[in-house]
Amino acid sequence: MMNLNNQPTINELAQLFAARKDSLDSHILWVCTSGEVHIDTLAPFTAEEEFEQRTPNMRARLKMYRRGHGYVGKKAAADTAFVGQVLQTLQAQWPDLRNESGVKVIDRLS
Repeated sequence: MMNLNNQPTINELAQLFAARKDSLDSHILWVCTSGEVHIDTLAPFTAEEEFEQRTPNMRARLKMYRRGHGYVGKKAAADTAFVGQVLQTLQAQWPDLRNESGVKVIDRLS
């Protein structure tokens, strides 16, 4: 578990990435209204917007990590520069997003 309101660490985020298998599914990283960060699998042929609509407590999300591109899994988790960049982006965006309504799509890393 990782919450953006509780001094999140690269290790916490890396654990979320490591828990997923890149070869099996596409994934989406999203943040709920309480600041919890999630990485969930997307069912085949599910559009990002469809996932967003089925997740009413979503406050922000990154663009989908497509299956087979190495963005999730143990190898991605070991890339501290990548994980650190994701964490830095989330931390930079969260103070503004926390009180907004709707879902913000974060399409580039800081």
